[in-house]
Amino acid sequence: MSDQDRSRNHRDRQPRPEQAERPQWQQRVDRPERADKPKSPLIPHEITPEDLEMGVRVQLKTLTAENAEMVARHLAMVAIVADQDPELAHRHALAAASRAGRIAVVRETVAITAYFVEDWAMSLREFLAHRRMTASNEHLPMMVDCERGLERPKRALELGRSVDRESLPAAVRVNLAIAMSGARLDLGENEQALAELEIRELDPTKVFEYSAPLFWAYSDTLEVLGKTAEAKKWAELGDRAAKAVAAKNDSGEESLEVIEELTIPQASEFVRREPREGFSPRPRESRPGFDRGDRPRRDGDRPARPTREGGRPARTPRDGERPRTGGGFRDGERSDRPRRDGDRPSRPPRDGNSGPRTGGPRSGGPRPGNGPRPGGGPRGGAPRGGRPGGSRGR
Repeated sequence: MSDQDRSRNHRDRQPRPEQAERPQWQQRVDRPERADKPKSPLIPHEITPEDLEMGVRVQLKTLTAENAEMVARHLAMVAIVADQDPELAHRHALAAASRAGRIAVVRETVAITAYFVEDWAMSLREFLAHRRMTASNEHLPMMVDCERGLERPKRALELGRSVDRESLPAAVRVNLAIAMSGARLDLGENEQALAELEIRELDPTKVFEYSAPLFWAYSDTLEVLGKTAEAKKWAELGDRAAKAVAAKNDSGEESLEVIEELTIPQASEFVRREPREGFSPRPRESRPGFDRGDRPRRDGDRPARPTREGGRPARTPRDGERPRTGGGFRDGERSDRPRRDGDRPSRPPRDGNSGPRTGGPRSGGPRPGNGPRPGGGPRGGAPRGGRPGGSRGR
């Protein structure tokens, strides 16, 4: 390694100076929550994630369990109240988007609800985001209609021509033709508006689900051009097509539809209580020299045990046991408690030494009774009385 490389590495190891404040675009994650941010609408307790279609719930598996549950409940509320209250449905869609903004079906729901409340800018933005996520052009007619709502018919035409119509499904192609015809009418190009509707799906001999809207749009354009008789003919064809589709979808069986009434909960107004006049919290007193013995007695405290000579606590005699004097048994006498299994048998005194054996090294060789203790432990353990450093009584 050359000297130049060593110097460069040495400079790299030096602590970096304090960097300047990050630019504003990097501090977006540090923004505090807005106080005026609208809160999510409340959901009735009866609404559960099972009220949402399984195909939509599967797309929420990337979320946490708790977050997926709340998003599913908001989306279920969108499907329930979309027809009766589009504004409330849009609020639920926004609440779901605040929790799962990277899920395509959530962005699609926000776009559709914004379309029905005529928020054209938000609807167009969400539709574009959904198309970037899924590469799908199924909502292209609604995107063209949003451009019309923003009073930009030329951009609507450019957006409609940006996609090959042959690559679109028949239903999407029909709706796109209707939206493009409306943009032509906005520009005053009535003849070209009629030409936009003259596609192969404009066939009075065949009836599909998209035929009736296409026949009605063609009739309206003919009426704008002053062709009243021909417009009336296509209007009648549209009515007949609608009846034919309704009869086809009707299975002929009576269906009983049960409508359950839901009560939308309302957030109660929060009343902030003002503190009482002259009230102030009492500060906690500091006790640097706190002594355990100075504190008051509490329930459950263990009572102090009396002590005997030597500082050891006195042993409380058990039931049926004679009290000890002087902290032990009397000379030549053991407690008259009943004999228990495992007690050590008494040993006969040795010749010339009937007193207690004092601590010290033992003589070599085995002694009587020098085998294992009845308890199974080694003989060299703690004394029987449990006093370390004392003599061991026989």
